[in-house]
Amino acid sequence: MSLGPLPGFRDFYPNELAERSFIFGAWREVARRYGFVEYDGPPLEALELYTRKSGEEIVGQLYNFTDKGGREVALRPEMTPTLARMVGARANALRKPIRWFAIPQLFRYERQQRGRLREHFQLNVDIIGEPSVTADAELLAVAIDIMRAFQLRSSDVVARVSDRRLLEGYLRAVGVPEASLPAAFAVIDKLERVPRAVSEEKLAGAGIPAEARARVLDVPCATLDDVAAALGDAPHRAVLEEFRRYLDYLRALVGDDAEQWVRFDLSIVRGLAYYTGIVFELFDVKGELRAICGGGRYDNLLASLGGADLPAVGFGMGDVVLGELIRARSLMPSAAPAIDTWVAVADDASTTDAMRVAARLRARGRSVEYALREQKLARQLKAASAAGARETVILAGADLARGEAVVRRMADGEERRVNLDAWIAEG
Repeated sequence: MSLGPLPGFRDFYPNELAERSFIFGAWREVARRYGFVEYDGPPLEALELYTRKSGEEIVGQLYNFTDKGGREVALRPEMTPTLARMVGARANALRKPIRWFAIPQLFRYERQQRGRLREHFQLNVDIIGEPSVTADAELLAVAIDIMRAFQLRSSDVVARVSDRRLLEGYLRAVGVPEASLPAAFAVIDKLERVPRAVSEEKLAGAGIPAEARARVLDVPCATLDDVAAALGDAPHRAVLEEFRRYLDYLRALVGDDAEQWVRFDLSIVRGLAYYTGIVFELFDVKGELRAICGGGRYDNLLASLGGADLPAVGFGMGDVVLGELIRARSLMPSAAPAIDTWVAVADDASTTDAMRVAARLRARGRSVEYALREQKLARQLKAASAAGARETVILAGADLARGEAVVRRMADGEERRVNLDAWIAEG
């Protein structure tokens, strides 16, 4: 039997768990500042919840089985279907707009690669019940402020934003036939991962004229002004003006450096059957990693899953790629073990004395250790250092008789004699 975890799964030893807790702590703090409240759901759901959204083909990517009650179930691969189910159950009673976040563990049976495992934790942040692009701007501002919480800067991370409606209008304007739009979307979604010649061949096979093919392949370079010029007076002009308001809102929320954080990029597609409006992804500027975060507006999804017919916008941010980026930029804090106080006893004191003092200190909220078996004082001090103790209180029989003890600061070895009761009371 192997002593390691299953392929694509992780063990979290104390150091790794400390890193995970650091990421979760920043996620929760930024979400709290934006007025979001946390929710959760079961890790096991009915299989139909996912096939209804993504079709039967998704089953090959799931951990699914028939339970002892004969039900077809699956470990959750994403959180949005659970969110839709929960909101639908109490839609009339929930205050709108709904501002919820969750940090679920998600499971997908996929080929492992850098930045993608078969399980990961993901921050999901959603606003439900607000159709205005103010909600879209609020969501991206949350994602950017999370980057700032990790001391990442616009020189480290960029948010690439688009709108599927603008992309559709632009493609039609440059000569892509309506029947060929799905093929064009699929090619655009993979432009960064597929050779240009292969992409052009697929576009030609979809019946897209040569001149239009060139414009499709150059979509990542298209500016907002290019889109405006191509659209002319088309119906999508209203969408363009809405997108400009979205960018104005981002400047107000993100600050003067908003344009350094945010870049218009029509090639951001993000599964067009799912999203209905503005979409975005966050990437490391060096282009070394997968997307850090992605999301957008999905106004029709809740209703399609049998839930409430409410507009919605949200994003997901996984811990795997984010953790890689934080470590690569040397921004992950040390996870070395640390306690407040180690209680050591000299030869003329006992473990019972250490226990009594430890109990009193713990009651005051301090983290405390002591030797669980008799040891020489030198060995206890060595153990205190290994535990990362900030200070060690040394108990000796004669000192205890006078109500005193010696406190050693572990960083530099400085010692001072204290009244034990008063020192404990200082907390």
